[in-house]
Order: sequence, then C-alpha cells, then structure tokens
Amino acid sequence: MQILVTGGAGFIGSHTNVELLEAGHEVIVFDNFSNSERSVLERVEKIAGKAVELVEGDLLNPEDLAAVFRNHSIDGVIHFAALKAVGESVAYPLRYYRNNITGTVNLLDCMVEHQVNTFVFSSSATVYGEPSKVPITEDESIKATNPYGQTKAMMEQILLDLAASRPEMKLGFLRYFNPVGAHPSGLIGEAPTGVPNNLVPFIAQVATGMREQVSVFGNDYPTPDGTGVRDYIHVVDLAKAHLATLNYLTGDKSPDEPLIVNLGTGNGYSVLEVIQAFEKASGKTVPYQITDRRPGDIPTCYAEGTKAKELLGWEAQLDLDAMCQDTWRWMQYSESLSS
Repeated sequence: MQILVTGGAGFIGSHTNVELLEAGHEVIVFDNFSNSERSVLERVEKIAGKAVELVEGDLLNPEDLAAVFRNHSIDGVIHFAALKAVGESVAYPLRYYRNNITGTVNLLDCMVEHQVNTFVFSSSATVYGEPSKVPITEDESIKATNPYGQTKAMMEQILLDLAASRPEMKLGFLRYFNPVGAHPSGLIGEAPTGVPNNLVPFIAQVATGMREQVSVFGNDYPTPDGTGVRDYIHVVDLAKAHLATLNYLTGDKSPDEPLIVNLGTGNGYSVLEVIQAFEKASGKTVPYQITDRRPGDIPTCYAEGTKAKELLGWEAQLDLDAMCQDTWRWMQYSESLSS
C-alpha cells in the first residue's frame, strides 16, 4: 500500500517508516521539519534499504495537502504531525489548538474528498489525565489536564464524529504511554531541540556530559523507592504496533467502530530505576538531585495492554535495559554527527 505518514521525519514517525518499508509498503512522508531534520530520512532509507518519498509541507496549508492527495494514490494515513510538549502547550495554548486540531481537520478534509478511509491516529495516555486506577484501561474516563492532552482528546472526538457520519472510515486511536529508546542500528533516535521534556533523553544528555544532573521531582510518593513510576515503551515496539494496527484496519476482520487501544508494556519503572538502568547501559555515572514534586504529577501510571494483544496480536517485547542500551548507542552516533 501507499501510506502517507505525516510528521514522518520525527522520532516515532521515522521508526514507523522503517517497519512500513520492511513490510513492503511505499511510504510518503509529509513534514514541515519544524522539529526534525531531513537527514533522518536518509538514515531510514539506509536501514530499510528502500527509498522514502518526501513531500515538504504544512498541515495548516490546505494546498500543500491537496497536492499530496492529487499526486498520489494513497491507501492509508498514519498521523504523527503535532506539537507535543505539555509545558509549552500550557504557555502557548492557541498555538497547540491551531496546529494540532486545525491541521488534523485539514488532513481529514482531504481524506474525505479523495475517499481515503484508513487512518491511524497518534493519540496519547495524556487524554486520561489523573486516572482513577492503575493499570489504566481503555474505558478510563477522558479528562486531560493540559492543552496538549486536550488537543488529543478533541481530535479523538472529531474522529468519532466523522466515523459516525462515514461508516466506511477505518480508524485506529493509539494511546501510548512514554516512548523511549532508538533503533538498534543506532542510526535514528530521539533528538529533542532545546531542553528535553522527557526523562530518558534528559538522562542521556547528563550521561554524555551535556547537562550536569537530573532533577528527580519528589522521592516521597507511595512507590517502592519514593519516586514516580511510569510505563516506558521502546519506540521500535511502538512502531510495530502502528504496522499491526494498519494491518488490522485493512484486514478481513476490520472493525465496524474505531479501534481504541493503549500501547505500553504494562509495567512501571521508577525514576531511580531508569537512572540505574541507564548507568548500567552506558557505563557512566548519572548524577541526580531530589527536588520538590511538580504540581499535577501522579505517583504511578502504567497501561493495561490486554486489548492490544487480543485485537492486534501485539505486545511489547523490549525491556528497560534494551531501551537504555539503544538510546546510548544512538547518543554516541548522534554525537559523531554533530562533531
């Protein structure tokens, strides 16, 4: 199939491209490179041994999108393109609502016009806000607590309304938890601009000497070591889940209603456990300092993943050690790129 991957030069998109190419699909990447580099796609091609077609454009420009759909026979869309930093979304909410929601509506307009009916949506566990229980199941209520999470929840509702009006639409919502790691080749991985928003990239930068220490926000939570516990999932496992979802939506047993699944390992790791695992993987000491809790942080958050296993035949295979080892391999390679 010809698959349009929006935001395909980003962290998760680039790894999903590899899985799509290796499965025999043709990939058209649509990206404005606001938070990614063109060279990523060259490295994707090196890993997969196949070419990616690039269309540079912006979801906020309907003509950019219209040209893609006019010039290609697209069979399905995997939609990653979105702004994604929680803190930034609180500071600039209108930017997030404009980019994430308007951009998605523009994309869906083109899909409807050209009768492209298969859509895999990059959602997030942030739609759950502060959950009533853990592990978190898909029937947990939606109560996002920041503009980023709200954009994901709103886009899910828009898609549900679209599906109700167009039964031929095959939609998958993938609510993932904390993607980390890198491709085992070391050629692609997460490359945040500025200060990393997530724990593992920050730890990695401390291990390489780019930053002095990790701030651990609270050590008095009701968890085994007092630090927050989260569900970290290897980005390669996550990419494979997107391929499994595409296969499910286009297969003989495709659902009559939108597919909604959590993607996580079903295990929680504490902040200190992640730091220790990274020290083991890198052979480096990672200094850290305990600081005050952050408002809104919850003690424990991890997925209940039965639904993804039952419907998609997918479950995470790679553990925390692999996540840290692959991240460290990527960090060493990315340092060579910048030197």
